[in-house]
Amino acid sequence: MNASTPSLHAQLEPVAELLSGHRIAFLTGAGLSTDSGIPAYRGTGSAPRRTPITVQTFLGSEDAQRRYWLGGHLGWRSFGTAAANPGHRAIAGLEQAGRSAGVITQNVDGLHLAAGSERVVELHGTMRAVLCLRCGQTFSRDAVAAQIEARNPWLDVPDEVLLGPDGDVRPETTEGFALPVCTVCAGPLKPDVVFFGEFIPAERFATAEALLRSGDALIVAGSSLVVNSGIRIIDRARRRGLPIVIVNLEPTRADAWAAATIAASTSVVLPALQELLT
Repeated sequence: MNASTPSLHAQLEPVAELLSGHRIAFLTGAGLSTDSGIPAYRGTGSAPRRTPITVQTFLGSEDAQRRYWLGGHLGWRSFGTAAANPGHRAIAGLEQAGRSAGVITQNVDGLHLAAGSERVVELHGTMRAVLCLRCGQTFSRDAVAAQIEARNPWLDVPDEVLLGPDGDVRPETTEGFALPVCTVCAGPLKPDVVFFGEFIPAERFATAEALLRSGDALIVAGSSLVVNSGIRIIDRARRRGLPIVIVNLEPTRADAWAAATIAASTSVVLPALQELLT
């Protein structure tokens, strides 16, 4: 289904009928946040191709950590102030209206919570929290940003930057950059996100499965389902025979399993669906 024509509501009416009487779980990906200024790794709205840092690279090299933290800090002002868009707000509105079981998100930007959603499972963690790899202490990203600026008073952070998918900017050099450290044990820090090459914590995925079980339909919004965490959720929904609706600008790995696919912007489709379902 192509929802780019003026008759959007008419095109979505069969989808609304399919979902009538259902309590919907949402699975969301990076395509939902591109309209908030955060680029995706692939597809429409993606940044120029770059290889994401793996956990092995991050843990194995202090220089890699300097590149990561400097690039992340240069982008944090823009990433950390990104605002929820109409797609996020529509999902929150459906939850408040009792039509949604909640949202399972692959995003680390915290925008579902900013939009007012309360039942949120952040599969890949959140950029807004930082962990000490030695003692386990947790810090806010803002506190770590303040420490970075105190340890690197020479650093000039631009107001406008070209963000990467992880909210980072590629630094020209890391020379002279002092890493942030744990203020409890002076250990190394890592954002509380699942890097490429890491596994989602088992208890977190179990929470996502429980949220999915509390619904009886699934809408995938803004995910190409290339990452295995999304396919695992889809597989659980298929096993239960749930109707699956996919809203994504490009084809996904699960299109053949969907009852309906909508190739259009989540910022346009989700508010229209909210109107039809509430």
